[in-house]
Amino acid sequence: MLPGLSFVLGSIGSGKTIFAENLVLGTGRTPVALVTTPPDDTGIQATLDRRQAAQAAWQTRHDPLEIGRTLAGISGDSAVLVDALPLWLVNRAEAGHDLAEAEAELMAGLALCAAPVVIVSRAPEICEDATLRAARGRLNMKLAATAGLVVNVTAGLPYVLKGNLP
Repeated sequence: MLPGLSFVLGSIGSGKTIFAENLVLGTGRTPVALVTTPPDDTGIQATLDRRQAAQAAWQTRHDPLEIGRTLAGISGDSAVLVDALPLWLVNRAEAGHDLAEAEAELMAGLALCAAPVVIVSRAPEICEDATLRAARGRLNMKLAATAGLVVNVTAGLPYVLKGNLP
């Protein structure tokens, strides 16, 4: 059984998204992908096509800014994949939003969400703006502390840091 919040970390190309998708699909609930790229972003299209070709029909919601509000309104018969947290944080920063406020809104939305949620993220990068890097580090730590399951994926292999795989 998947906990209310699962947090999946890994580097770019590590297999973290596919692992997270399989966690969501394993619940047997309606899979919902909450995508943080804008709907017109062509870079995400291959991932969306792969999801649609999967056995389950993913419901895809594009929400580059307000995922906390979106999560709060999702029903308990679903399981949610948030793909991906780093881009959402960049979107909020570029839109001029306070990042601490963004974090609080996300945590409030998670608390109100009736469905299990799997969030995909990665470690902050040295090339990021220092403010954004610090905000992502704090948010990753807060999510890891809150989550019932925390997994780091390397080369497609999951390493459980907290909790148990379903």
